[in-house]
Amino acid sequence: MATAIFGAGCFWGVEAFFEKFEGVTATTVGYIGGHLENPSYEDVKQGNTGHAEAVRIEYNPAVITYAKLVNIFFEAHDPTQVNRQGIDVGHQYRSVIFYTDASQKYIAEEKIKEWSAKGIFKRSIATQVEEATSFFEAEEHHQKYIQKHGSAACSIG
Repeated sequence: MATAIFGAGCFWGVEAFFEKFEGVTATTVGYIGGHLENPSYEDVKQGNTGHAEAVRIEYNPAVITYAKLVNIFFEAHDPTQVNRQGIDVGHQYRSVIFYTDASQKYIAEEKIKEWSAKGIFKRSIATQVEEATSFFEAEEHHQKYIQKHGSAACSIG
């Protein structure tokens, strides 16, 4: 198994979106990219910790590639919005790909160029590419939130 980490707004919707793809074996929502050790949802929601709400995806690379996951990421949300997705506003909702090795970084950067060249977005892609740091799992009631509570919860896009 391999791991990918993406931030694309409210992590509930991002998790639900990625779970439906064959080859994705597990998802976990959490916080990454900030300066506070073991932040809570309330800490991150305030917007002062530097963390992004993100989804850690475990996947089988023999079934789905990292490049395909990055394409799904770009299809799942508006990567041109800076520090927001929909009604969720703040640094914690930024569009970001957290890479775990040089290969992932290269693929992410090349996919940004590829998607930019397609010309389908009216604005420039604002997605950041950051090295993965400690990933802190969100509280249990945030895991599989849309499965538990239905689609009335936040969505992406």
